[in-house]
Formats: sequence, C-alpha cells, structure tokens
Amino acid sequence: MLRRWAVLCALGLPIALLGCAQPAAAPAGPDAAQRTFWSGRLALQVEGQPSRSFIAAFELQGHAHTGSLQLSTPLGSTLAQLHWNPQGARLHTNNTIEEAASVDALLERGTGAPIPITALFDWLAGLPTPMDGWSTDLSAIAQGRLSATRFSPEPQTTLRITFER
Repeated sequence: MLRRWAVLCALGLPIALLGCAQPAAAPAGPDAAQRTFWSGRLALQVEGQPSRSFIAAFELQGHAHTGSLQLSTPLGSTLAQLHWNPQGARLHTNNTIEEAASVDALLERGTGAPIPITALFDWLAGLPTPMDGWSTDLSAIAQGRLSATRFSPEPQTTLRITFER
C-alpha cells in the first residue's frame, strides 16, 4: 500500500500544477494512423474513495507492444518514465523503479484503474477501436482532442488528452 501511495504521489502531486501547460509539437506526417509519436497534455480522473486525478504533459512513442511514455511538469522536469515491451514494463519515478508483467498491469497499479494502451494508440490516430467497458469520444480528434470514459467495471475513469496535430 505504501509503495502504491508513493507511485501515486510521484505521478499525482507535482503534475497538479500543469493546468496551463502548452502541448509540445508532434511530428508531422501524411498518415496519422502510422504516427508513432504523440505529445501534449493528459488528464486522468479516477472516481472512488478517495478520488484521484492526474494532469501531466506527456510524450508517447512506439506502439502497444513496445513503447514509452514520459510524464513531465510544465517546466519540463521529468516526473515519470514508463517503458514496455513483450517481456514486461518498468516505471521510473525519482529514484524508484517499479516493474510489472505488462504495461497495463503497471498502469493499473499506479493509477488504480486500467488504461487501455492498445486502444490508446488507435484512438490518437482517430480509429474508434472498441474496448470493453470504455466509451470514447473522437469527435474532436481533428482538433487534437479525445476523451474516453470507463464505466465498467468500477471505478469510473475519465481520460482526456489534448495533443497538437
């Protein structure tokens, strides 16, 4: 429990200051579905007792099976680095390293809710990939915004991402 709280604090407390951060420019490319690099801001709200919310600048690269996610403060300080491949996932926060069998398991352990990395890459590319329990809104994807809500199973989780096109 203490270890989970440390991960939540490392991800949550410093990134609460990010409300006015500007998204970094994403590399341009003719085919968004082939893009392997995304950057911008993300907000995650996990309902429950207690509710948790995270806001961070992010850089996401790779694909669902091998990739990395970096979370940063508005001033560019790295808060967390997550790397994954088919052998497992590793989260670096400050001087702490957390490992898990998969990126999904590590994200769930750190946030309290599963985040669908496989679908996330498709959603960012504007592909309405269905995910059990999740409802996505890609209506503003051309403007660099997406929203996804997980209703089932609990806890309800809302993920909002703003990125530059």
